[in-house]
Amino acid sequence: MYKIKIRATILLIFLSTLIVYGNSTDDSTRVNKKRLNTVLIGTGIAYGGAMIALNEVWYKEQGKGNFHFFNDNSQWNQVDKIGHFYSAYQLSRVGTQLFLWTNMPRKKAALWGSVMSQAVMIPIEIMDGFSVEYGFSWGDIAANLLGSGFYLSQELGWNKEKIKPKFSYHSTDYAALRPSVLGNGFFEEILKDYNGQTYWLSFDIYALTNNNKRIPTWLNLVVGYGADGMVYGRENENNANSFHSFRQYYFGLDIDLSHIQTRNKFLKSLIFIVDMVKLPAPTLEFNNKGINYHWLYF
Repeated sequence: MYKIKIRATILLIFLSTLIVYGNSTDDSTRVNKKRLNTVLIGTGIAYGGAMIALNEVWYKEQGKGNFHFFNDNSQWNQVDKIGHFYSAYQLSRVGTQLFLWTNMPRKKAALWGSVMSQAVMIPIEIMDGFSVEYGFSWGDIAANLLGSGFYLSQELGWNKEKIKPKFSYHSTDYAALRPSVLGNGFFEEILKDYNGQTYWLSFDIYALTNNNKRIPTWLNLVVGYGADGMVYGRENENNANSFHSFRQYYFGLDIDLSHIQTRNKFLKSLIFIVDMVKLPAPTLEFNNKGINYHWLYF
């Protein structure tokens, strides 16, 4: 659970850097070395500070041991693995924008943005390998690589995002049952309570149909995944405590703001950030209990 916090913290650090620097451009056709140094040094210092804090606050408290592996692929109905995919994707996306600010060509910026994403996340997994309570997870590594790879493949193939991973959250009653694990208070629960998290793929139908003028630019179709009834990570633990988890699949509509054209730096940054989130819209939910319709699902 702590890794969700550190990934969110790092993403916020990089987003803050992007808001300050990433929207202005250079008229030159060459990479601006001064800006490139600013990105590399600034993000390096921020990330290094976050890693030192993580080591002091978490690993020293939990205890260190010999490097070992840990198979957590069956936990939380894989919602946490999709969270890794989402985090790696968004870090690649933010990193690309930072490199674009240096006037780097888009495809090269996307490549280095994806490399930056993995450079951020892999050391966390290695540190996990020395943690007594956890361990090195190949499942986490695979999810991280898939997230960055999914972003990079779109940039190299289409020169833009046409299928965007997004996130939404709603409060549940499960956090109160295990607040130390599922969160104590709304902001902790957003990061820790997997029952309330939903991850989406938002399909930009306008872009996917080669800018078909009959399709509204703001209207996307989405598919989503989540799970419910998870008080414990593994299903046998849930069952032993009379909880029974189930998977949830979604299909619905999404609002895409990325087609809005503006020169305002603040608005551009705001649109970029909001594009990480699935906005409330009509949605169908499919699970083993039947089909539910939500007028506005988040």
